[in-house]
Amino acid sequence: MINFVKKIKYFFQFIIILLLFLLFKLVGLNNSRLIASKIFVFFGPLFRSSIITTSNIEKAFPNKDNSFKKKIIYEMWLTYGKILSEYSFIKIFREKGLEKKIEVEGQAELEEIKKNKQPVIFISGHFDNFELMAMHIEKSGIDLAAIYRPLNNNFLNPVMENIRKKYICKKQIKKGISGTKDLLKYFRSGTSIALMIDQRVSEGINSKFFSQKALTTTIPAQFVKKFNCKIVPVHIKRKKDDNFKLKVFKPLDFSNNHNIDSITLTLNSVLEKMIMENPGQWIWTHNRWK
Repeated sequence: MINFVKKIKYFFQFIIILLLFLLFKLVGLNNSRLIASKIFVFFGPLFRSSIITTSNIEKAFPNKDNSFKKKIIYEMWLTYGKILSEYSFIKIFREKGLEKKIEVEGQAELEEIKKNKQPVIFISGHFDNFELMAMHIEKSGIDLAAIYRPLNNNFLNPVMENIRKKYICKKQIKKGISGTKDLLKYFRSGTSIALMIDQRVSEGINSKFFSQKALTTTIPAQFVKKFNCKIVPVHIKRKKDDNFKLKVFKPLDFSNNHNIDSITLTLNSVLEKMIMENPGQWIWTHNRWK
């Protein structure tokens, strides 16, 4: 009975998202951002995830006042709305307007990676608009595979998978044990890997994140130890509605003295600094410290 109710809920969510995508196409990108942002600002606090959001921000900023925390929550729902609306126009981003919309700092790092033909691990988090990072890296000529977490909604997931494979990054690796073989196969063949390190993973290790222990993926650290590869942090922020700044950091080269724990802790520290730059542009709804 519970599974049936869940399927009904997922189906209605699927229909609502498809109708929104259709509406966004009809009204255009700028109006879509405005509409979607207002929807999320109004309905977002009613979602169950809003409790997790508030708890996460309390953990990350225990000494900040309520106005600071409320501002982050408000900006995050705006971010959610803008990201959702932009999926309807992702083809335009890919085929026509990406270079005009993104200011890139560190493009030389990507050119060097492409020239060396040595695969690296790109790491980042769910920043606004996170899909554009993998898109730009692939468009720069780097052979790339992106790790993704399938949506719980089985109706919506195929739609999003198709969007990602067609317009964002052609090679997609399903997160989890089933994707491990693909991950190794791609990397050994010279394909760089892009993954988000900001979500809780049950198979991870407890590593400090905003001064509290959080289960964190060890994939980057394991690849450093196994392949002696470099880790390249990437960050994106929205400057205005239609403009972004993407930063490709200098590759992190860990010595043999670093172990899995120390590498993972270092990467969490890098992620923290990215979040601190624009906390309202990070997705706080993940149950990070469960």
